[in-house]
Amino acid sequence: MTEPIPQARVAKVARTDSTVLILGETGTGKELIASAIHKRSNRSSRAFIRVNCAAIPSSLIASELFGHEKGAFTGALQRRLGRFEAAAGGTIFLDEIGDLPGETQLALLRVLQEREFERIGSNQPIAVDVRVVAATHRDLKAAVSAGTFRADLFYRLNVFPIEIPSLRDRVDDIPLLVEYLIDRYAKKAGKKIRHIKKKTLELFQRYPWPGNIRELQNVVERAVILCDGEEFAVDESWLKPESHQPSGPTAASPSVLAEGQRALAQREKEMIEAALAACKGRVSGPFGAAARLAIPRQTLDSRIKALNINKHRFKTP
Repeated sequence: MTEPIPQARVAKVARTDSTVLILGETGTGKELIASAIHKRSNRSSRAFIRVNCAAIPSSLIASELFGHEKGAFTGALQRRLGRFEAAAGGTIFLDEIGDLPGETQLALLRVLQEREFERIGSNQPIAVDVRVVAATHRDLKAAVSAGTFRADLFYRLNVFPIEIPSLRDRVDDIPLLVEYLIDRYAKKAGKKIRHIKKKTLELFQRYPWPGNIRELQNVVERAVILCDGEEFAVDESWLKPESHQPSGPTAASPSVLAEGQRALAQREKEMIEAALAACKGRVSGPFGAAARLAIPRQTLDSRIKALNINKHRFKTP
């Protein structure tokens, strides 16, 4: 079994200004580690700025990070400060750093080496005091060998690497994580859940969690929403990957599992549509569907998109 997240290493590096590279599969909680490093550092009273490098189009990432001057390109109607300037004196967290385009990699290398950058459309260097914490699920050494990631940038980032084990390698942590998440989502939903079925915990510990902590959060949140009593339980069909099905005539076929997942998705869709109808299409705010379902707005937006729900049809003139 992989060693648990080294909290002592996190605490030690937090007190320094060293660049940190967090490595781990998607959903393992890399942003939580980055946030913990910032909160334990001397920069904790200053900004903690998050940037998902994979979520920003490659044509816009340089402007997002370093800002631009008015007229620097079509649509640049005024000067815009970038994320590095917003993080001045604090910490910038560059998630999915392995997706950074080549030209932006060079600009980031300059920041790490010289502690300065230039806004797009300007040749005036700007000094910056920012701690960089980066993260990726990619194999950066392989990317360097393939020529898609700069070797010099990799070595600048890899000053203090922290590897986060996947959830399937932290089986003993699962009961505490589940208990914490149930309490968190039950409070939001205004529910009191006092017991967890032993069978459910065993199911959670057997499941390989390909989506790691992010998947665990989603399953617990969904189960809390559907829970009508004080005992927490989940439908076994939610957590039956094909590779873990028993062989023989009693094994559930992929079609049966798919049907169960479709039924669950349909029930979830009906609940969300009912909430949207009651709230006249409003998602956020105290009278929105998210508040009615007692889940975060971002979570509801994500589920609306995933379930292909047209929220606009519930709006009334």
